[in-house]
Amino acid sequence: MPHKVDIAFTLNGRPVAAAVPVSASALQVMNRDFDLTSAKLACGEGECGACTILLDGVSRNSCLTPGVDLDGRDVETVEGLWTGNGMDLLQDAFVEAGAVQCGFCTPGMVMQAKFLLAPGKKLTRDHVLRGLEGNVCRCTGYHKIVDAIVAASGETS
Repeated sequence: MPHKVDIAFTLNGRPVAAAVPVSASALQVMNRDFDLTSAKLACGEGECGACTILLDGVSRNSCLTPGVDLDGRDVETVEGLWTGNGMDLLQDAFVEAGAVQCGFCTPGMVMQAKFLLAPGKKLTRDHVLRGLEGNVCRCTGYHKIVDAIVAASGETS
């Protein structure tokens, strides 16, 4: 039986706790212990961004982040963006721009976009393209994704 460690952290705005194997990734903890499935295991090497989450407000590849490192931290996933009225503005921007294709990479793209959209920060297309370098989408040419993020930032160019 693998050695387990008790951890407690904030997940999408609510306190949670679990006993997790020391070998588990943050992605495995969220999937197995909390039934959150938005972050996806794709490459498993931190190269594709499909598993992107925000950890204390910073984008991280959850496939590479040790689950025990969540202890005492604030974790946000796409599931946490849902509001009492439905999707948040960033998710709406993705839908409006047609930036959602098969949907596999979308949660990671949305979380990376949320990280890029720091309060008071206007983004240009170049900023967005640079900020998405670690996120791979095999369905689009990224134009609609970039359009969605630029629109969400309030920039029109």
